[in-house]
Amino acid sequence: MAGGEHDLREWDDEDPDSHDDDSAPYWFPGETMPPHARAMGLTHHTPEGALLDFGGRLDPTKRVHYWTAWALLVVFGLPVVFAVMRLAYLF
Repeated sequence: MAGGEHDLREWDDEDPDSHDDDSAPYWFPGETMPPHARAMGLTHHTPEGALLDFGGRLDPTKRVHYWTAWALLVVFGLPVVFAVMRLAYLF
């Protein structure tokens, strides 16, 4: 090698990746999925699994995530409330 250049292929002992296992990094999709959901076959590719993955990534300390969780609760809870009200009205 010419001059003070060093070989870029040599091993760097100060590896920023501290884990040695083959697990995917935490920012990959589906990593926040609960283990029992994975056991049922849900992944981030299915609609239900995508919602679980999205909900699992919400951080309650962030104000926007807090309001997003409430908005999701309203969006998915209101149809159930309306269905129960309709059944109560019919009987």
